[in-house]
Amino acid sequence: MQFADITNDIAFRKIFGNEAKTEILISFLNAVLKLEGIKQITWVEILNPYQLPRIAGSKATILDVRAKDKAGNSYIIEMQVTDKKGLDKRITFYSAKGYASQLDASENYYKLKPVIFIGILNFEYMQNPNYLSRHLILDAETQEHKLKDLEFSFIELPKFNKTEQELTTLVEKWIFFIKNAENLTVIPKNLDDEGLEIAYQEADRHTWTKEELEEYEYARMRETDEIARELLVEEKAKMQEKLDIAKKMILAGSEDDFIYQITNLTVEQIEQLRRVISSS
Repeated sequence: MQFADITNDIAFRKIFGNEAKTEILISFLNAVLKLEGIKQITWVEILNPYQLPRIAGSKATILDVRAKDKAGNSYIIEMQVTDKKGLDKRITFYSAKGYASQLDASENYYKLKPVIFIGILNFEYMQNPNYLSRHLILDAETQEHKLKDLEFSFIELPKFNKTEQELTTLVEKWIFFIKNAENLTVIPKNLDDEGLEIAYQEADRHTWTKEELEEYEYARMRETDEIARELLVEEKAKMQEKLDIAKKMILAGSEDDFIYQITNLTVEQIEQLRRVISSS
């Protein structure tokens, strides 16, 4: 078997946004949210079913998977590969927007149902050392949980380091799948869960169509290009910061050797900056 990288846009939506295989999403939600007994989700409607872009090479507009259960609760499951500026605000905005959009202007507020956001992050984001964290709206003093309709859970993949032999709970097996499937050649033993086993089967690229494989590779290239672009922006920002410090030091009368020690700029860069300053 040749499993896909689950963090890839196409693979993520193909597996978790599959209308014909909702057992996958149901199993994942129950595991992550630790729902047991009568609280377990038994049915979901996927609100944005997986579809490939109509034009080959075009960027997909759906970045997450959204679903609703029998009780009317809404779920947003999103994969984030890199830490984006304003990620916290965007998550709050989309969750609140999903909550408010349930009602028309003439409807009553009591009809509103909870919105549960689950973010799968391929980077460390929270101070919490655990790979899975749950965030609720609580009274800062008493910890009372009165406002229950918005809830956020985050899975931070870099914090999860268990091996296949160490997996005991279903949520551990799910996170292992998301993080490590691409490096496996067989489905792990003792999954003990139909939804997760189907997820492995759907992740096997040998069963994909030619179109799906092409879009998968394109998404991978796009992701690599985006990471490279962000690194370039970051490098330019760091260089500008060094130049600003060097400029202040030059204006303050500092010698080149001292400026080099502080900024690590080359002699040529410092001399060029001196020429720019003197000519301005």
